[in-house]
Amino acid sequence: MLTPILDTNSKAPIYEQLYRYLRTEIETGRLSEGIRLPSKRKFSAHLKISQGTVETAYSQLLAEGYIYSMEKRGYYVNAVEQGSLLHREKKAVSAVPAPMENDFRFILSTGRVDTEHFPFSTWAKLMREVLSMESGHLLRPVDPQGDPSLRAGIVRYLHDFRGIEAEPEQIVLGAGSEYLLSLITQLLPREGLYALEDPGYRKTEHILHANGIRTVPVPLNAAGMDADALEASCADVAHVTPSHHFPLGIVMPVGRRQTLLSWAARGNRYIIEDDYDSEFRFSGRPIPALQSLDMRERVIYLNTFAKTLAPSLRISYMVLPPHLLQRYRETLLFYSCTIPSFEQHTLALFLGRGHFERHLHRMRKIYKSRRDAFIDGFRSHLDKLEISGIDSGPHLLLTVKNGMPERDLIRAAEKKSVRLTPLSSYYTNGRAPSAAVVAGYSGYHAEELREAAGLLCSAWF
Repeated sequence: MLTPILDTNSKAPIYEQLYRYLRTEIETGRLSEGIRLPSKRKFSAHLKISQGTVETAYSQLLAEGYIYSMEKRGYYVNAVEQGSLLHREKKAVSAVPAPMENDFRFILSTGRVDTEHFPFSTWAKLMREVLSMESGHLLRPVDPQGDPSLRAGIVRYLHDFRGIEAEPEQIVLGAGSEYLLSLITQLLPREGLYALEDPGYRKTEHILHANGIRTVPVPLNAAGMDADALEASCADVAHVTPSHHFPLGIVMPVGRRQTLLSWAARGNRYIIEDDYDSEFRFSGRPIPALQSLDMRERVIYLNTFAKTLAPSLRISYMVLPPHLLQRYRETLLFYSCTIPSFEQHTLALFLGRGHFERHLHRMRKIYKSRRDAFIDGFRSHLDKLEISGIDSGPHLLLTVKNGMPERDLIRAAEKKSVRLTPLSSYYTNGRAPSAAVVAGYSGYHAEELREAAGLLCSAWF
């Protein structure tokens, strides 16, 4: 039933407040033509006001033509033209500019993933099975660390494909890596200084700052985070993306990984390994995770299903070293799990029956063909273009050697209806060493990517 908020302390009489509320609902279309209003008796009982107050409000609406009455049936909303209130609302909405994305033929964003090939039929079948077999468990409280069967499935996957030896008890599930990163800041000393890759994913910096954490940018070289600069930074924690750096696409070699592990062990420091898209490697064998080399419990491993399945699924996980797991259970176990039980049970079956592995295999082939098509679109201009990050996906770094500064590259591409992200936006100081752009290719088909590459060639060369 309609429930207006009536202020007994207001100078405006209650009947007038009710009248204005109903008039607004009618003018904005939330109460449309033909809808029957509550009877005076029921409405007054619901709002704890007198029937006379309701009748006075209805009488005013009736007099102004907003409602009409039918004998022994009640009051109904009349057909009215859009009033001044609605006109003001529509004007305010129309004044808001449409999203810029609508103006572009291609938006080569790194945040897009392929949704066309999501295994909807398999997922729906598993959801129905969960509803029929697990209905009694779905409504019960979820383990704070996440469903045990899903955590066990993740452990098997990490062992087989990332070389990580862990126990289900070390897994903590959360709705997004942002949430888990916030938990990590509560596990580690709050006064600690966090080293962030520069360039890097700037949202990580924002999340840490929102949690009261100090950060320091550390430059990269050809092997990843510069070890000497990291040592000089006096940082206590290093956040790195060793399997596929974002956005440069660097794959950290084993020598640099061992150097980072030694840095962490010497000073009782920690490394947060963000393995956000390690599954999409297109050449050579899968690279073991940095955590798999850690013998001294210095690495906290983070990963997500956002890139491999769908961003809206919002299922991420971390692997805590045993001593941090103990600290987590002593200090943070009061946090409830932020992922619905239904999705967790479904994903557990999806993992356990091999569907996830088959889906990844399929998507690697699809993304590889899209990457190849995108690069092929530049084939006649490769002498003026350096393409980096081709071994892993789903984005490329394009360094353009035509003499144009970065801002002009972006503007020229936009004139051809292609939106790109400037590399400089990932640097702390907003300046990149060369004119380069970041292009995500996972959201378009092969022929579309060839077309996009052709448009960029016409814009730049």
